Parts: sequence; structure tokens; C-alpha cells
Amino acid sequence: MVGFKATDVPPTATVKFLGAGTAACIADLITFPLDTAKVRLQIQGESQGPVHATASAQYRGVLGTILTMVRTEGPRSLYNGLVAGLQRQMSFASVRIGLYDSVKQFYTKGSEHASIGSRLLAGSTTGALAVAVAQPTDVVKVRFQAQARAGGGRRYQSTVDAYKTIAREEGFRGLWKGTSPNVARNAIVNCAELVTYDLIKDTLLKASLMTGSCPPFSAWDPGTW
Repeated sequence: MVGFKATDVPPTATVKFLGAGTAACIADLITFPLDTAKVRLQIQGESQGPVHATASAQYRGVLGTILTMVRTEGPRSLYNGLVAGLQRQMSFASVRIGLYDSVKQFYTKGSEHASIGSRLLAGSTTGALAVAVAQPTDVVKVRFQAQARAGGGRRYQSTVDAYKTIAREEGFRGLWKGTSPNVARNAIVNCAELVTYDLIKDTLLKASLMTGSCPPFSAWDPGTW
């Protein structure tokens, strides 16, 4: 724009949307093996009795799980479901983080002074909406991460095949399994993260300790949790 420096022009909703999704994808690329190890540890022994499952545990600890997967299934197994994971981050983080400021302005009717209630409402709204949009990608991601390559055939041959197979065998609603608890969890997490970030940023700005308008892109993503 004429008369404005690049740093003086506030980012548009589209820039925030794409920026949040891209940043989340980069973070997912780095941390995906940890997320895969978490899923393997969570589902370990689900088809066995508690005593037998404890005695025959295949995975022990995060590092032990990663090393076991590399030894028995190969290094690529740590990135099972990466495509769906990136799809999830681009859709989930874009809505959860990228649209937070826009939704907050909607609730405050454009006022520069947003109350804590408006911030909490915006955080819970974008957190819940993000899950509603991205849940199918989360389901497919976890299915791939839980699918061991060693000792049997793979149920899903590709990401597209996984979407089709789940919809065909479990119905279209199968792609949204676990939505309700995930909506509740992420609405709370989003409020805790983004609203806290927002309040701290405003406090720093009012104290003249920093300048500018920073979108909450630096908030950590709990989808890898």
C-alpha cells in the first residue's frame, strides 16, 4: 500500500490462516516420530489382558519405542501417516490459530478492547471448529501410526485408500470418530494457550515493552499431543 511500510500493514486473515498452517506443518515434520511413538505406546496391549500386556510389552519408553520401530519396521515407519498429519495441521492449525483474531473481532464487533469473555469465546470457537474440520485427517493419521508394518499385511495402502476404506467399512461417520471429546479438549486447550498469549501480548504492548501486532503463530499445537 502507498504510504505504508511493510511492517505497518497488519496481516490479513488469509495470511494468518496460511501462516499458521505452514508453521504447524513444519513443526509436525520435526516432531512426527515422537507423535508416532506416543500412539504406539497408547495402543500397546489393547487386545490383551492387563497382566499379559504388561509382561509382553513390546515398547518401553519413548526412545525404546523409536528404536524398536526402526529395528523391526525400518526408519520410515516413524513417519507412517505423515501425509494425513500434514493435512491435519494445515486444516487444524489454520482454523485454530489463524482465525482466532478474526473470530475475536467478530465477537467484539470490531472493538479494539476485547474482554476476557470475548477472548475465551473466540478461543473455544476456533478450537472446536478446527476439530470439526480436521477430525477425518486425525483419524487417518492415527490409524496409520498404529498400523505396524512387521508381521502382517497393511490395512491401508495410501492416504486416499484409508479415507475410502474407513468410509466404506465404517460409514461416513467413521471418519469423525472421537469428535466430541476432541472438541471439548481442544476448546479448552485453545482458550488456555491463545487467550493467555493474547493477554500477555496486550500487557507487554501497554507497558511499551514491545511494539507491533504479532499474530499468535507461536502458540504450540496440541494435535501432536
